[in-house]
Amino acid sequence: MILPSPAALSSATFDRVDTWVFDLDNTLYPAQHDLWGQIDARMKAYISNLLGIAPEEAFRIQKDYYRRYGTSLRGLMIEHGVEPAAFLAHVHDVDLSTLDASPRLAAAIEALPGQKLVYTNGSERHARNVLEKLGMDAHFTAVHDIVAAEFHPKPTEEAYERFLRAHGVEATRAAMFEDLARNLEVPHRLGMVTVLVVPPGQTVAARESWEFEGREDAYVNHVTEDLAGFLEAVARDLPPPLPADPE
Repeated sequence: MILPSPAALSSATFDRVDTWVFDLDNTLYPAQHDLWGQIDARMKAYISNLLGIAPEEAFRIQKDYYRRYGTSLRGLMIEHGVEPAAFLAHVHDVDLSTLDASPRLAAAIEALPGQKLVYTNGSERHARNVLEKLGMDAHFTAVHDIVAAEFHPKPTEEAYERFLRAHGVEATRAAMFEDLARNLEVPHRLGMVTVLVVPPGQTVAARESWEFEGREDAYVNHVTEDLAGFLEAVARDLPPPLPADPE
């Protein structure tokens, strides 16, 4: 299902889309920048200090909670009563110098008709900082973060329903772009077009093996290694907008 080139795309399934929803980390920038590796390390240190355990055990707990609860934070809140604001401030205090502006992707997103939203399991502050560094903050109508979701993370159905209600999105007129296949199952069931964004070569050392599962499942409509090229092809093949009504 990985598209060999943007030209291989048929955008018929995007004809009805007027809302474009993008995950943030490892979706709007390549996973090879390893910003997530910094976040991972800070989560491990936080859990190690919180529970007074070795970093290796903290990392095991972190990944266990991530898989079972959708985010490590959700697991820490449920299992240990962690206050989320302090956790989010700590783990997102990262060096963004590894990121470069992405004018081609920014232009491709800007060219899409309708509203563009970021939906992240992280914080809005982190998302805004990343979007500004990438040069695309102005192209998004809103950021829906884990606080807006009342700490119910993707991939739970409740999380997506909260998102749709909050932004008045009709699922059957929306497309969802994600780097984790499991986060596309509910959107697909709700009627969204789903696109999985994968790193070139499909492997990143810092990621867990289960994160690569589901790529061939039916709830993944499209897979691409080149998000900018994919969006350019979509925009190019969309029907022209209807003329405005006369005054």
